Amino acid sequence: MKINKKKFIYLISPTKTYTSFYNDLIEVLKSKKVSFFQLRLKKENFRKKLVIGGKVKQICKKFDVKFLINDDVLLAKRLNADGCHLGQRDMNIIKARRIIGKKIIGITCHNSIKFARVAIKNEADYLAFGAFGVSKTKKAKYRANLRLLKKIKKITKTPIVAIGGINSKNYKKLLLNKANFLAISGYIWNNKKLKPTNAIKNIK
Repeated sequence: MKINKKKFIYLISPTKTYTSFYNDLIEVLKSKKVSFFQLRLKKENFRKKLVIGGKVKQICKKFDVKFLINDDVLLAKRLNADGCHLGQRDMNIIKARRIIGKKIIGITCHNSIKFARVAIKNEADYLAFGAFGVSKTKKAKYRANLRLLKKIKKITKTPIVAIGGINSKNYKKLLLNKANFLAISGYIWNNKKLKPTNAIKNIK
């Protein structure tokens, strides 16, 4: 998987879409800082996700952003997405590979080297660790720190995604400690002070 240092953002969707969402997404992707976009809709049914996913996929394609699906391998296959992201309680990566083949599969490792070793063995395309900060999007059961980043970098060349409560104040520290991508959601979509287009400008 190619790593573009200028495109270090792994953008996660809001949990539900809103009226100007597609326009906001276009403007945010115009920043050329986003490598991945993960569709993470929690309350929509499969059919609605297919409709939303189809629109988002076209936007991602236009801006050369990899389009990933959260949790749902079958949805990723139906949409012919670039891949999917799996949590520890989701489908096993080996089974997922049988369904979507050589597409991107990323694995949540929380703060566990043990989970990471299993994911590396199963040839995950990236490993996601967190939470590194206080997230407004998702209650964090697990906390990760910079020490963990240094440890994981010693055992693998698999790209690392840092996740959880990342914003304009703390993101540089994670990049300096060799996180390859920063998963950001709440700071962009649920920011009370800034619109998505302005929020993305603060992350340089």
